[in-house]
Amino acid sequence: SSGINAEYGGRAVFQLYPESPKQMELITEQATRCGFTGGVVVDYPNSTKAKKIFLCLFAGVPVTGVRMPQALGDEGEDTVQYSNERQSGKKRKRGEVSKKEWIHNKKQRRRVQGKEVTADSKYTGRKRKPKF
Repeated sequence: SSGINAEYGGRAVFQLYPESPKQMELITEQATRCGFTGGVVVDYPNSTKAKKIFLCLFAGVPVTGVRMPQALGDEGEDTVQYSNERQSGKKRKRGEVSKKEWIHNKKQRRRVQGKEVTADSKYTGRKRKPKF
């Protein structure tokens, strides 16, 4: 059981890992034969690592009434932003967290996950002095 509610307006999104475009075409064709509408959404289509393929199915909804989800990573991919300014490596952007804050946030996330974390001390996030 796929868990899709086949009533009017039922929706389902499946992440697929097809071996070939032909296999993806076959899956989509079979879904349409079964009475579903929808299609395929590809996130980050130009990336080999980040590419994700989703099959979006809608039950009982006419093709014109379907609003497909927006794919990620395909807006403005053709152009590269260019700036004539040089940025120094030390300058922090607004909204970035300091190294110490990042370490505290990371430790908190791991605690929430139930993982073992070393206790925070006044030395957490400080640089170590060079030893010769």
